Amino acid sequence: MVHVRFEGRSFDYAERELRVEACMTDREIKARLAQFLDASTDRLEAYVVERTQLGDLIIRPEAVYG
Repeated sequence: MVHVRFEGRSFDYAERELRVEACMTDREIKARLAQFLDASTDRLEAYVVERTQLGDLIIRPEAVYG
């Protein structure tokens, strides 16, 4: 499962739907997601790709505290 938080909205996709795999680099995953969302890769530059223990991916904006 791939959970995406993009521009204030949340989406869940199957890996095969986005054509991504957990073994891909963060840059490759964000590039595929940008293509899928019809957005420029620049819009995902500051996003974080987290890999959970269960093998899921979470793609979200970088958290800023303070």
